[in-house]
Amino acid sequence: MSRLGLSVALTAAAVAVVTAQNPPSFRGGADLVSIYATVTDRSGRLVTDLTRNDFEVRDNGRRQTVTHFTNDLQPFSAVVMIDRSGSMASHFDLVREAAATLVEQLLPGDRLRIGNFGDDIRLSPETFTGDPETLMGILRENLQDAGALSPVWAAVNDSITAVATEPGRRVVLIFSDGRDRGSPAPLGVNEVIRRAEAHDVMVYAIGFKNIERETQRVWSPRRPGTTPPTPLPFPRPVPPGRRFPIEQWGTTTVTRFKETPPDPGLEKMAAASGGGYFAMSSSVGLEAIFARVAEELHRQYWLGFTPTNRDGTVHRLEVKARRSGLTVRARRDYVAARQ
Repeated sequence: MSRLGLSVALTAAAVAVVTAQNPPSFRGGADLVSIYATVTDRSGRLVTDLTRNDFEVRDNGRRQTVTHFTNDLQPFSAVVMIDRSGSMASHFDLVREAAATLVEQLLPGDRLRIGNFGDDIRLSPETFTGDPETLMGILRENLQDAGALSPVWAAVNDSITAVATEPGRRVVLIFSDGRDRGSPAPLGVNEVIRRAEAHDVMVYAIGFKNIERETQRVWSPRRPGTTPPTPLPFPRPVPPGRRFPIEQWGTTTVTRFKETPPDPGLEKMAAASGGGYFAMSSSVGLEAIFARVAEELHRQYWLGFTPTNRDGTVHRLEVKARRSGLTVRARRDYVAARQ
């Protein structure tokens, strides 16, 4: 067995023992606010040895007493949502392989559904499952062809609906360039963020650059003595600094590839929900990103407190580590349900 395989096997065994002996109570009802926190050091490495007293939690600026805490390995339920729009076509194989990496790293208790969106939004199977064979079959055979539409926010919204009633940690993991085309108005990133907050769903986003092909007819000078160009259907410009009479200019078809960054809504959504955002680049492999996501989801801290003011409004959350040099990612808001 390889070193990686042995590590996964040992971790899986540990989770099975922990879950069997101390099944965590992740949802305490309206009187308990649950927070899942990821902690990293200055180098970006995960920090997994903190205790309850290493955290400070504030609700609308007021310090809270953390009454529930665990740093045990924890299972999760997640929707993996894959963008199958035309602008992502060049990444299809890469994304499929990376999603398979996540499936391979599932531990006992983890459950997934695989979603994909383009001209429509699909989710498979009918219920959440931890069976690798079922999930791999969906990745190989049940993803739609490249579509003209890209309903990004509607797809995330449907993912939240699918996972909202699951016990424990609820996660949406989306691969996309974030260029929304097809979500019904007025559904946008802010509406999706509010739904994630209301259902305590953590969003992880992998952002891809959008690469669009542009074909354009441009003017180019012809040498003296060549046939004058045919009149064109668009107004004829006067080329700046031309060296030939206009009759001695022709046209050339030029193809350019325009590259734009991922939509900032992806990062905004991940940050607000306490998840993570990773911009896809040539320096970091997508499979490595997925391995990191799986590690984070298994090694997050769970903190809970009872709110003192349940007024039915949105409350601002702040979660900090008392040790210096550490960064905490956690949800930023919650709705304080009325008594």
